[in-house]
Amino acid sequence: MEVALDADLLALQEMRSAVKTAKEAQLAYMDYTQEQVDRIVQAVAEAAFAQSERLGKMAVEETGMGVAAHKKIKNEVGSRDVYESIKNLKTVGVVGEDKVNKVLEIAAPFGVVAAIIPTTNPTSTAFFKTLIALKTRNSIVVSPHPYAVQCTKEALEVCDAAAVAAGAPKGLIQCLTKASMDATQQLMTHRDVNLILATGGGGLVKAAYSSGKPAYGVGPGNVPVYIERSAKIDKAVKHIVDSKSFDYGTICATEQAIVVDRHVQDMVIRELKRNGAYLLSDDEKRTMEKVISPTPGKVNPKIVGKSPQTIAKLAGISLPEGTRVIVGMETEVGKHIPFSLEKLSPVFAMYVANDVQHAKEICLSLLNLGGRGHSLSIHTETDAIAREFALDMPVSRILVNTMSSVGAVGGTTGLMPSMTLGCGTFGGNITSDNVTAKHLLNIKRMAYGIKEVDLPKNDVSSGEETEDQVVSQVLQSLDASVDETMVKNLVHEIVKQLSK
Repeated sequence: MEVALDADLLALQEMRSAVKTAKEAQLAYMDYTQEQVDRIVQAVAEAAFAQSERLGKMAVEETGMGVAAHKKIKNEVGSRDVYESIKNLKTVGVVGEDKVNKVLEIAAPFGVVAAIIPTTNPTSTAFFKTLIALKTRNSIVVSPHPYAVQCTKEALEVCDAAAVAAGAPKGLIQCLTKASMDATQQLMTHRDVNLILATGGGGLVKAAYSSGKPAYGVGPGNVPVYIERSAKIDKAVKHIVDSKSFDYGTICATEQAIVVDRHVQDMVIRELKRNGAYLLSDDEKRTMEKVISPTPGKVNPKIVGKSPQTIAKLAGISLPEGTRVIVGMETEVGKHIPFSLEKLSPVFAMYVANDVQHAKEICLSLLNLGGRGHSLSIHTETDAIAREFALDMPVSRILVNTMSSVGAVGGTTGLMPSMTLGCGTFGGNITSDNVTAKHLLNIKRMAYGIKEVDLPKNDVSSGEETEDQVVSQVLQSLDASVDETMVKNLVHEIVKQLSK
């Protein structure tokens, strides 16, 4: 009779074996030159890019989230665009030298990177994290989301095959295939894991930062978008709807709530309808609220990454053909207000602001609800207002006149291409950067002495009296016939006793 092995024990054993293999491979990878590393990274990027379409389809089929054609674009950003942004970065040996100040900078890898991958971007994030790990001579152990194990595993197998063919040591890229929360938790605390690269929900990020290991974690993004009265309304609304409908809103930098200046409200509503937005009636909005958040403060996972039609069907609402996003007018912000939450779906809240100051107050409320530190989008032709928001809002990225979802990850802006967007201390993260290869490097510094420092000498005469001074004073007060040697010995013994 066969005994069924415990699934959690199997998952733990798989994790331990993966870390062991990754560590051994990374130690061998330490000896690779910059040229060897760059050849491997280029090969992986090219192989990943070539499989972008296939893996995009696979991700949608497995997770039931998003749009295959949009997943393809994400995969292309996570492979080609990421590679182009890091290909010239020096990551081996001497990477910098200040000849004037005689300081040498030397790159050293972290070691084994534990990478947590979300279900919303399972293949593109796997590509991205693998590329930045290999570029910096680290190995990587990936823990996929339980609902995206197969597509994430397949993405990593593409990377691994290309890396080994280009000369990488076997075992650099590891993927856990047995979904287990316990195994993931123990991965993050494993003694041979040197860094955690966590992309996911707030609970996961908190666990990463509580692991006792160095960690890059990114928080949620409840991104407001402000349409200021000077904006080019037609272009702004097109950007916003395109961004929200991109992969059905699964990028964390996607706009969640429209804040519109009251002077252009009617124009915005007209353009929204022209671009495929459906504005809910009051009754429909109340019904939709129960679908968005059946439990106060928590978004229904059944709507995440789903089409407007699927979400409307859950609410018993019939949408016109061609509907791309759903919009509900809102005036309040809070955990008990479903439309004000981060919905990760093509569902918008829309607020009306009296002026710029009022718009800032609404945006701040939305960010405080669940998006501090992440991103904010603004459409305006007045640069001073854009700068005002940039100065005042507690976010790490301010996207101006572009699609927030694609712009934040570097697709339509000059920001560093990345699938892991830091939220800074605003959001409880260690960095506000778009995380990339430079964040996976230790930089050692060798510094020559270039300045002379004259240290003051210890003047013993300025404190307590010396023994010789004491002896002299004793001899002067006594008869001249007293033996000087005896006095010296006596004083020495007294000082010796006092100093104990």
